[in-house]
Amino acid sequence: MQRFTQLFIEMDRTKRTSEKVAAMERYFREVPSEDAAWALYFLSGRKLKRLVPSGILHDAIAQITSLPEWIISESYQSVGDFAETLALLFPQSRSEPATITLSQLVSDRMLRLRSIAASKNQRALILQTWNDLDSTQRLVFNKLITSNFRVGVTQTLVIRALAVVADVTPAIMAHRFAGTWEPTADSYARLMTGGDRGDSAGPSIGDLAQPYPFYLAHPLMQPPEDLGTVNDWQIEWKYDGLRAQLIHREQSTLIWSRGDELISGAFPEIAEAAADLPPNTVLDGEIIAWEDDRPLPFALLQRRINRKQVEAALWTDVPVAFIAFDVLEENGNDLREQPLVDRRRKLDELLSQLPPNASIKPAPLLSARTWSDLSQHRLASREHSVEGVMLKRLSSTYGVGRKRGDWWKWKIDPYTVDAVLIYAQGGSGRRSGLFTDYTFGVWDRPDESQGNGGDGRELVPVAKAYSGLTDDEIRQVDRFIRRNTIEKRGPVRIVKPELVFELAFEAIQPSNRHKAGLAIRFPRMNRWRTDKKPEDADTLETLQALLRSTMRENREER
Repeated sequence: MQRFTQLFIEMDRTKRTSEKVAAMERYFREVPSEDAAWALYFLSGRKLKRLVPSGILHDAIAQITSLPEWIISESYQSVGDFAETLALLFPQSRSEPATITLSQLVSDRMLRLRSIAASKNQRALILQTWNDLDSTQRLVFNKLITSNFRVGVTQTLVIRALAVVADVTPAIMAHRFAGTWEPTADSYARLMTGGDRGDSAGPSIGDLAQPYPFYLAHPLMQPPEDLGTVNDWQIEWKYDGLRAQLIHREQSTLIWSRGDELISGAFPEIAEAAADLPPNTVLDGEIIAWEDDRPLPFALLQRRINRKQVEAALWTDVPVAFIAFDVLEENGNDLREQPLVDRRRKLDELLSQLPPNASIKPAPLLSARTWSDLSQHRLASREHSVEGVMLKRLSSTYGVGRKRGDWWKWKIDPYTVDAVLIYAQGGSGRRSGLFTDYTFGVWDRPDESQGNGGDGRELVPVAKAYSGLTDDEIRQVDRFIRRNTIEKRGPVRIVKPELVFELAFEAIQPSNRHKAGLAIRFPRMNRWRTDKKPEDADTLETLQALLRSTMRENREER
């Protein structure tokens, strides 16, 4: 645990990517496989869930410190991070910390918490562990058991460090790490040596379930004309769905999400359709709610997500399709190094063998003779219930991760609404101690009082957002919140409704779960409208009109 804590400190003290990667390289070279396996598990963003309720941790710190509840709550409000608050409140121990490795901490302490039924026994184990660790080790332990462990690295950086230690390319290491991976010494050893996964172009016979690392597109920020001639590019719609790989090897069919989760059970009709594909075929595509040859809102697809099995009623209530845009494996041969133009031709040949009503369909290709034609396609995106267009270089190979230059996504301009900040909560990690998570509201009806402050009107919550502001703006808003808090409800501050922000969002849809009767997708703060007073903010009627308009357009398109 001491060495893992040292790694945490090294990575927490720097923002340099190279220094973080170097710290991980040193760690993986020095520690035994059983510790390295669990370190990799946590560094790659995986979490042990449902270990212990936060109330047990609260009771444990209250027991050891004899502090009243209000002091603990105020400390949490001040610090902004529950794990750090617990570590700071715990009395400093004069005894030497026990020698506990990371793997021992996980198996003997953390996993035991999940199996203990009585809360008093959980509390006792928590207190014992706190006593056995020093202050920094306690902080790391707290972050692990509260699922709040973050060190500012992506899985791509972790894979880069592992690749250096194993002396292989990052692409090979990413392929080994794709799919299901268990934090055991044996799994780690196979990861570093290749094991039965091998380093050949495609998966070995011993691992037929293994997907490939996904290739991702960059947002297009420059004018498309900077990309050269439009004839060098394949153009597709940018769908709003669930990125997935469809694997049909031997007699089994599996569907992997981009988050390395098996989701075959949630989409059985897609798995059934894949049975008609030739064996040892892997397709890359997007799962979307689909009916009458067009996409349905993403909210419908959410009814399928996270289900291990889907009852028959949902097959018709939420019809889906796998929109395939690439083939990665054919007859067991890895096609990723072939140019996209050849892979697309093979994809069309494969899918032409399926029945017309199959739940697997090729992504339609858009025709554009000029960049102006492409711009017109993009402007028509909402009419087709898509988010924009994709541009893929015809000569491109299928890479790993987000590689700039060959794949671009050019999304349509978002919707915007002017809303008032009404609630705030503290942030975490780098934003601990600041109020950075905001709830925004709009007026429930037009201002009939003609500028007298909206007398009689109510602000209805419509969105939560935490991104889009600069660090300086966040500090300014934080100071305003602290000076203008009307009421406290646990971690939530109800603030004086004075600040107006322009929110950008991608879509709007009806919702019975929200007081406003609607939900907006991917809200973010576009800018701080210091030029507007709260009474100038938009109304719920405006959003309802937008919702009716989008729903009407969808019906007309069908």
